Amino acid sequence: MPLSDFLDEDLSIKGSKSRSNDLDLHELSYSLGNELRVPQVERPSHFIRDAFVDVPEKDKLRFAHGTTTLAFAFQGGIIVAVDSRASMGQYVGSGTVKKIIEINPYLLGTMAGGAADCSFWERDLGRRCRLYELRNKERISVAAASKLLANTVYYYRGMGLSMGTMICGWDKTGPNIFYVDSDGTRFKGHIFSVGSGSTFAYGVLDQGYSYDMSVEDAIKLGQKSIYHATHRDAASGGVINCYHVKEDGWVKISSEDMMIQHRARVSERKAEDEASDAAKAAAAQPASA
Repeated sequence: MPLSDFLDEDLSIKGSKSRSNDLDLHELSYSLGNELRVPQVERPSHFIRDAFVDVPEKDKLRFAHGTTTLAFAFQGGIIVAVDSRASMGQYVGSGTVKKIIEINPYLLGTMAGGAADCSFWERDLGRRCRLYELRNKERISVAAASKLLANTVYYYRGMGLSMGTMICGWDKTGPNIFYVDSDGTRFKGHIFSVGSGSTFAYGVLDQGYSYDMSVEDAIKLGQKSIYHATHRDAASGGVINCYHVKEDGWVKISSEDMMIQHRARVSERKAEDEASDAAKAAAAQPASA
């Protein structure tokens, strides 16, 4: 049975031992293989929506997310920078999440939203990109790879996926960045930041970004943006991971603990304040005769 037919089928699984229902589920599992197991409930596409209809507001299921990811294109390629904190409501679930998925040597994906959703589907995208390469004897374009992901998540729209991703890479047309989310939204841009700390990151990016900036300055801008976002957003933190996408593929630049960046910023600020105080004191002294 095609998945689209199954989603609209009333299987009446609970309390039913109909052999035809067993066959439907068997056919579904066979057709999906190991890629995705659809919950064995009546009308899976409506399950998330209907599960908490009669539940008091305070007891409803809520997905609490927190992260900061960014990517921007400049004359030297693309800089991708992320934090590494996974939040579980008000708790820190992990401080070492790898939020940059290495799809292939020329493509990177970022994760924001549900860590499992992003990790699974972007790794599945890596498999599909490799199959494309084997069949066509050339690398897949960034636009085509992002379209594959957008089509996949659109197919499962309304079934509980939570994803806000960026697909970044270099192909025949040069460096490209596409934003893709779990609603199937997909569009191209040159600067993106996704996650609960993105508003803080955008503030730093907008102030310091220039297309003609050097690679060193671009790396510092990416790291600085993530640092300031994590300083203001409680759901972001951990380690700053930074990658540089070039014509010959991506390279990992650094994986630096946030506190190292914080101590460096504090030292810089202290030195600036001392220099400013010294200049003011010198200016306040009367000129000698």
